[in-house]
Amino acid sequence: MSRFLNELSLMHKRGLRLFSSPSSGPFLRLGNTVKEEDVLDDILLFDAAKEELLTVPDKPHPHELADTTLVASSLGWGFFSGFSDHRSLYISDHLNPLSSTTSSSKVIPLPPLTALSSCQTDVFCNVAMSSSSPSDDDPDLVVALKFLGRQLCLCRPNRDLRWTNIATPFPFLERSNLIFSNRDRKFYLPLPGSTYLCSWDLHFTPSFRKFMYTNRPKLSQSQHQFLDSCSRADHWVESPSGERFLVKCYTLDDRDPVFMVFREEDMINMCYTEDIGDLCIFISESDPFCVQASSCPGLLPNSIYLVEPVFGVYHLPTRSLRHFEEKLDKTETRSLGHFEERLDKTEVNLHLPHWLPPLPTI
Repeated sequence: MSRFLNELSLMHKRGLRLFSSPSSGPFLRLGNTVKEEDVLDDILLFDAAKEELLTVPDKPHPHELADTTLVASSLGWGFFSGFSDHRSLYISDHLNPLSSTTSSSKVIPLPPLTALSSCQTDVFCNVAMSSSSPSDDDPDLVVALKFLGRQLCLCRPNRDLRWTNIATPFPFLERSNLIFSNRDRKFYLPLPGSTYLCSWDLHFTPSFRKFMYTNRPKLSQSQHQFLDSCSRADHWVESPSGERFLVKCYTLDDRDPVFMVFREEDMINMCYTEDIGDLCIFISESDPFCVQASSCPGLLPNSIYLVEPVFGVYHLPTRSLRHFEEKLDKTETRSLGHFEERLDKTEVNLHLPHWLPPLPTI
């Protein structure tokens, strides 16, 4: 987890503002304050466009989630697993800062998890859903879960009483992300090495396609050696208009990460690019997504917003990374009176941070 998480419990007391509409994100969900009573939460967020910390005070906590913890998110919805029974799982819009602050959030129960032989269902890698507005009466809603290891689970929670469990033939998929494509209604998962892309349709039928790379960047021998020494994560991302990109993130020790972006030209060819136009790509433990910068004033176009291994924004044309910690350190103190005094008396429960896409008012 990035070192900035260790500083946020102090930063939020110095540079915090109260959340108010019409701001709609993107936000980074950081956690919540731990209170003596368990019926209300103060949700801590980072506003990517304004680059400042904020809070949603006194948000009702659903009683169904009283004994759960956030384990993953998709399309702004959280996946919550039970403390005492890791097989229990729920989807909720409790992460959404624009959901109702006067009534409980929506909660959708999922079938109990079952682990395949030699697999486990305790450690999540990522999750994906076929709808950004799931409901408990949508028969076509499909949910996919990827765990550490080989197991992939899919189900229609409003029709299936159990998961369809799949043991993928490929290990080390924790460095790749699972997403749902609105363009062709499939779940996608890039395989290790980014040579192949695996997909499952809504009938859970798998397919594979092999990548061919064009217009690769020219690198010196020392640059090749550096990249070979890095660990790499692969992210398959789809824009609102249906454009698709493969984002390769190279990291080594405490150095700033290096990114390479390839644009999908057709079903086979991937073309290297340093120009994604007005788009911003958001990468975290949730499924990655694209946002048009012009739709959210303040966002830096042609950039990648990331949480790990550093917290900042990477500008593709200049290959430069700006750390958000530096700006947050300079945030002027804003007095919040009684609310700030109350925060001083509470602890901050920080979760592994998840980017939340721009969300419609509910």
